[in-house]
Amino acid sequence: MKNRAAFMNGIDKMILKEIPMPTAGKGQVVVKLEYVGICGSDVHYFHSGRCGSYVVTEDEYMLGHECAGTIVEVGEGCKELKVGDRVALEPGITCGECEFCKSGRYNLCPDVVFLATPPVAGCYENFIAFPENMCFKLPENVSTKEGALIEPLSVGLHAANQGEVSLGDTVVILGGGCIGLVTMMACKAHGASTLIVADLVDARLEKAKELGATHVINSKNVDVFEEIKRITGGKGADKVFETAGSPVTIAQTPFFVKRGGTIVLVGIAAQEEITYNFAQIMDKEATIKSVFRYRNIYPQAIAAVSSGAIPVAKIATHEFDLDHIQEAFEEAIHNKTDLVKAIIKIN
Repeated sequence: MKNRAAFMNGIDKMILKEIPMPTAGKGQVVVKLEYVGICGSDVHYFHSGRCGSYVVTEDEYMLGHECAGTIVEVGEGCKELKVGDRVALEPGITCGECEFCKSGRYNLCPDVVFLATPPVAGCYENFIAFPENMCFKLPENVSTKEGALIEPLSVGLHAANQGEVSLGDTVVILGGGCIGLVTMMACKAHGASTLIVADLVDARLEKAKELGATHVINSKNVDVFEEIKRITGGKGADKVFETAGSPVTIAQTPFFVKRGGTIVLVGIAAQEEITYNFAQIMDKEATIKSVFRYRNIYPQAIAAVSSGAIPVAKIATHEFDLDHIQEAFEEAIHNKTDLVKAIIKIN
């Protein structure tokens, strides 16, 4: 068996090459990967060399962290999984010893090793060795393609949990990309009754409607302030989620939230200061929360997909094989018309 992998080789360039086969160490399994998603962070690294405060410094760097596949080898000490099990991989390996790990907030571990976060290599490859306890078995009715989408779905579920979304809530989602859509679906699964999605791209808004949005707003063509005021009867939304990481939409959040409501910042913002109207926050006694990845959520996410509560497969609009990963990334960068989520089939 060969282990081929894709590496970014400078800005906007992918190369494929053969790398050594991994072996399962103690407490590890080897997974034959079948699907790996293209995350917005992957696109930022590929096209700009950085994402937020993280910078690619290697000449060749492997991206990819949304992955699933089938176990082909089990190492010493593994008790839960066996060869042939299909699994989704949670891509962050934490220390287990710090105050954040011990309190259950392991996504805040300062020593986390997270796939495709420089300098840690990603997983656009045929085979990977990974800790058994971070591999989650997929039910028979959940495909490995859906398994690869559990990672972004977990971000959306964590966002909904942070916002404490509950039955009957009115929710605004700013940004209709992958993270905006999984956040919307998570809010719907939590019982939100009014789901308002705003974006600049009609294809994303059409996908949002398909997945359950009750209202969509193209902010390029419509006054988003007036439209949200109209839909909410002038009260604003119980919960506002910013998922684009844009200074423009972040600055809009205090105007859209209801008095006593909650704002959840989900999108990765650039390293720059943003003008923000805190007078609105103070007047409304609104709460601001933020999201950094997720924690303790994979089993819930997998169960939600298995039950049919969240049709996560529908967010994947484009599929490419590993040999065409260069074209996949170019499409993710330039096709803003109809691409919502691209995924790589590892053949």
